[in-house]
Amino acid sequence: MLTTGEENQPLSVSRLTSEIKATVEGRFSEVWVRGEVSNLREQSSGHLYFVLKDEGAQVSAVMFRRDASRLRGNLRNGMEVVVFGQVAIYEARGQYQIIVRIAVEDGVGRLQQAYEMLKAKLSAEGLFDPERKQAVPDLPERIVVITSPTGAALQDFLSILRRRQWKGQLILLGVRVQGTEAAGEIVHALELAQLHSLGDLIVLTRGGGSLEDLWAFNEEIVARAISACRLPIISAVGHEIDFSLSDFVADKRAETPSAAAELISSGFVERLERLRTVRRRMGREMKGELETRRFQLKDMWSRLKAQSPQNKIERGWLRLDDLKGRLGALVSGRLDQQSHRLKSLSDQLRLLSPKQSIEQGKARIHHLRMRLNSLGPEATLRRGFVIARDMKGRPVMDLGKIGQGSRIVFEFRDGSGDFFRVERATQKELFSDAD
Repeated sequence: MLTTGEENQPLSVSRLTSEIKATVEGRFSEVWVRGEVSNLREQSSGHLYFVLKDEGAQVSAVMFRRDASRLRGNLRNGMEVVVFGQVAIYEARGQYQIIVRIAVEDGVGRLQQAYEMLKAKLSAEGLFDPERKQAVPDLPERIVVITSPTGAALQDFLSILRRRQWKGQLILLGVRVQGTEAAGEIVHALELAQLHSLGDLIVLTRGGGSLEDLWAFNEEIVARAISACRLPIISAVGHEIDFSLSDFVADKRAETPSAAAELISSGFVERLERLRTVRRRMGREMKGELETRRFQLKDMWSRLKAQSPQNKIERGWLRLDDLKGRLGALVSGRLDQQSHRLKSLSDQLRLLSPKQSIEQGKARIHHLRMRLNSLGPEATLRRGFVIARDMKGRPVMDLGKIGQGSRIVFEFRDGSGDFFRVERATQKELFSDAD
């Protein structure tokens, strides 16, 4: 704006353009425009440049790559479209253009305009504020699913839950998900789930489709019913690029029905994995502890067995047998030792004993007796000799000593003898007479 004192001063082109830019961009920061696409060009960068025209005027338009990637289908020359964006002044050329954020074919464009207007209204009322959103439970035990019972979205949702082994309870409230009666049925299902506390989490879902197909989830009565619900709600409507008003009002948005199932079961899967990890760790620890306890028990059992009365008795018997053996060996050794010693002493005693001397004497006497006997009269008599004895019994050794008239006794072997009175005679005479 020009200040006082500057109103009559000439403006530079840059200043004029800057003033126009500030005014136009401030006035037309959000705008819906209907027209025909012309002179469409796509740059290597992915940006789209085209002209939007009608019977009486035209305006340049640009759609940057990020917004162009979200287009449903492709723009083409001659297409009647409704675009949403803001007016911007390109100062270098002094011309204005529309920076397009959304472009939809006309007809769909009227729905998109209604969508954006309701979105802005609900946002202004604070229905999208994060502070109003409830926390989604990590481990929901009962889930209320509001969707078509015959739709592919339900099958995708259930398939993910089965694959991830979710163990909770699922309650299905079947509704239409498109058409004129769909919004009313969705609101009724939300009220029913809340009234009877059917679960601790609601999943509102359907598969992808056009803006018209998804329109039931953009109805104001559905958005307000979601906002008023006391149970936490996950909105999983359409594909990743689809955004419905239920996504903004709900406590959590999931890009697809499958993503909603993964979101619901993620806490369960995480805890299941943690439980498995803990179970494995506990298994290892328990196994180690059991091994330690088994070793300790085995050691204690061995020690207890070693201290048991039976074991003590058996060890006592073994020790007794050992001592008995050692004692026997000791006694036997001592006996052998004493026997040897006794034999030695006996031998020594035998050498010193009078008995031995006596025995030796007896033997000698016997020997001498035998010799004496062999030389004695009896032996001589047994050899055929005769002993002549005088009256005193003395042997007559010499014939010349026999006196005349002496009495001589002749002793024969058998002890008998004859007595003779003889005169002194010769030996020859003597024996001749005896004959």
